[in-house]
Amino acid sequence: MTIDAKANLRTLRDVLRYAVTRFNERPIFYGHGQLDAFDEAAFLVTRAMKLPMERMEIFLDAFLTHAEINTLIELIERRVKKRVPVAYLLGEAWLQGYRFWVDSRVIIPRSFIAELLKDRLAPWIKDPGAVHSVLDLCTGSGCLAIIAADLFADAKVDAADISVDALAVAARNVEEYGLGERVRLIESDLFQELGTSGYDLILCNPPYVTDHALSKLPAEYAHEPTLALAGGPDGLDVVRKVVAEARARLNPLALLVVEVGDGRAAFEREYPRLPVIWATTSAGDDMVFLVRAEDLPAQALATRSVAA
Repeated sequence: MTIDAKANLRTLRDVLRYAVTRFNERPIFYGHGQLDAFDEAAFLVTRAMKLPMERMEIFLDAFLTHAEINTLIELIERRVKKRVPVAYLLGEAWLQGYRFWVDSRVIIPRSFIAELLKDRLAPWIKDPGAVHSVLDLCTGSGCLAIIAADLFADAKVDAADISVDALAVAARNVEEYGLGERVRLIESDLFQELGTSGYDLILCNPPYVTDHALSKLPAEYAHEPTLALAGGPDGLDVVRKVVAEARARLNPLALLVVEVGDGRAAFEREYPRLPVIWATTSAGDDMVFLVRAEDLPAQALATRSVAA
């Protein structure tokens, strides 16, 4: 950006317009919470200035300091030139009204399971007060564990991840929500370090991007940890393990909820007789499945006896 062009930016409105223009000039991708160039620009500009996005109109004609303009321009240019997602630029992401601190050690929160949690998984869970134990596998930033702890007020929540880096981010979010006594963070390769605990609800947003799709992802995704994205040739490498082992960790009549992205077809080829329920989300009815403990493969019971 030239000095003369920068000199013409004075108000929040000016910088917002500039950001929209810059985002439309380059082939950047909006897949981490925002829909288009305007939404991306509005989120970046208002949150960088610690302003409420929903009341942005009040501040549009406010004059910015030179330091504020310089900060915003730097963020806009990093978004355009380096393709860094806005959530990483700001260190924050929002999911279903919950704010989470994030950096590139975790994927940016965007699970469709959160949409189902806001209604406490009704109608599949009829009495939220009866949910006393929840497990969030592949917890990442801890977002689903925190939302679950907030909405299932009588539950203790275990949040497990194989990544120590991810758990460090989750720990900060758990602390910021004051949930340290109810959310336990565990370093574990899926169920490996969880003992024989039984849960009333297991949530899992695992890596599910296929090898082919991973190689074609927009540049923004290169900033996210590959470990949290890569699901193998058909996207089901981790999902298979969860399905095989979950029954041994679920209490009677308990529920397993798993996100598979666009992997419904592959999942149904793998498990043609497994009676799962495909929940409807904003992305359709092929992203998240639910299954009762008693409907999971019986051979998983053998896994528990061996582990014990």
